[in-house]
Amino acid sequence: MIELSRLSYRMIMIDSLTIPPGITSVIGPNGSGKTTLLRLCSGIAVPEAGVIYIDGKTPRETDVGWVNEFPDKNILFSRVSDEIASSLRFSHQPCGEIDVAVNTIAQLMNITYLLDRTIKELSGGEKVLVALASALVEHPKILVLDEYDSHLDETRCLQIEELIRTSGVPYVIRCTQQMETAARGDYLLVMENGRITVSGNPIEVFASLDQTSFYPLSWRCNV
Repeated sequence: MIELSRLSYRMIMIDSLTIPPGITSVIGPNGSGKTTLLRLCSGIAVPEAGVIYIDGKTPRETDVGWVNEFPDKNILFSRVSDEIASSLRFSHQPCGEIDVAVNTIAQLMNITYLLDRTIKELSGGEKVLVALASALVEHPKILVLDEYDSHLDETRCLQIEELIRTSGVPYVIRCTQQMETAARGDYLLVMENGRITVSGNPIEVFASLDQTSFYPLSWRCNV
């Protein structure tokens, strides 16, 4: 379980929250604190007060995969294969194992055609795919995705979701503006003014939002 207790950081105030394994979606209006919550869960930011534990460890003691909302902010190296391999090289894994791991994740994501290209040649969506491959290649304990789906079409999003579900990553926390994407998750958090206003199963949570703009359009059309 991911446990947040007496948490405060800038505008974020969370008394107590438990996030189960699976895919958790975070939604809410702009400025509600979604990205800040993700940064805290990833260990990029440290709370001013309170604690976050991921199966008993802090985020900075946990293997975390992070994908930024802005594709260029994910990138460290100029060549795609080097970017995907970066975390493995930083942990001094053998070159042969690194090559196998990079090729395996590229094949799973159908991006082997990108491996020999430079980052500057890529579209925004391709950069997101490379960032996601870089985050998944080391099999993290938690994968944190900040609106990555805003750069991908629906078909690609569905493919990536299936890959994530079968990747073995215990915890996935994603911020999204796409309610259809949020509805496909296992758990849903709604944020407003730095607080969690509703949390739970997507069906139950969206039932409380049926008169708002956050209700999935496809669900409304099927009524």
